[in-house]
Amino acid sequence: MASPTKDLPDYFRGKNQLIYTVTFAALFSIVFLLLSLPFSHNSWMALGNSRFFVFTVLFATGSLLLVVLSKFLMYKTRNRIRMTYLGYVLWCLAEVLIICLAYSFITVPLTKIGWERFPETLGNALLYGTISLVIPYILSGMYFAIQDKNQTIRLMNYGNVVLDENVLPSKLEKITLFDNSGDLKLCVSASNLFYIESDDNYIRVWYSDSKGDLKRYMLRCRLKTVEESFRGSSLVRCHRKYIVNMDKVEILRKEKEGYDLDLDQDSIPPIPISKTYEKNVLAYFNNNPRRSVN
Repeated sequence: MASPTKDLPDYFRGKNQLIYTVTFAALFSIVFLLLSLPFSHNSWMALGNSRFFVFTVLFATGSLLLVVLSKFLMYKTRNRIRMTYLGYVLWCLAEVLIICLAYSFITVPLTKIGWERFPETLGNALLYGTISLVIPYILSGMYFAIQDKNQTIRLMNYGNVVLDENVLPSKLEKITLFDNSGDLKLCVSASNLFYIESDDNYIRVWYSDSKGDLKRYMLRCRLKTVEESFRGSSLVRCHRKYIVNMDKVEILRKEKEGYDLDLDQDSIPPIPISKTYEKNVLAYFNNNPRRSVN
């Protein structure tokens, strides 16, 4: 079970995932409310020919817009604000609380039940709000977590292949990348791979072709999955956006803002090391003394 203080996986704040989550939550809420309204006390919501129809539509629209705005802010701040599992849960609960408070403040004067019934009204609203929003959030999170685990990105090592010549193990090692659908997209020698860059739900793989020219290949996949799949290899996470092939690093240098990595390809700009991954990168150099540090 994940720790509440552990960083939230990137896919929870990806654009497509948030869109799917909002859509599923909206559909789930509509079905649940339609089924539960006949059994709800002091509920003024109705979709038939009723004087409350306009209020129902306006409230539902406003609630959906609030959720959309909330998820939009979550997406836009994904690269600037660190979010833990606990932070994500509190964020979602805040959405529910705001919607339920709005419903309660509308219900009391609209149904004329008296403000002394406000706590009871809010309690009922929280119950229905939790079921109609939190449950679809949980189901969506479970679905994307399972999908992430099932991604078939792996490191293939052909060290046991019988050849008629002596070849260094590093030349036999292949980095094989599959997309989210499990389709093989790219197989490149580890000696030709420079770094992998994150772009939301996609990654850019930078490598050299047979002529030595720098090439880029883009596929739908998450950088976090690559990091976990190639853990223990020369592919090391150094930044929220980058995984670097440490065998391609020529210089590690300390700057005012932190460490930078220079790769053995002049056209590649220095790649920064963030504070989060600094210890991890330095440990690699400490465990591989053949690598020089400048």
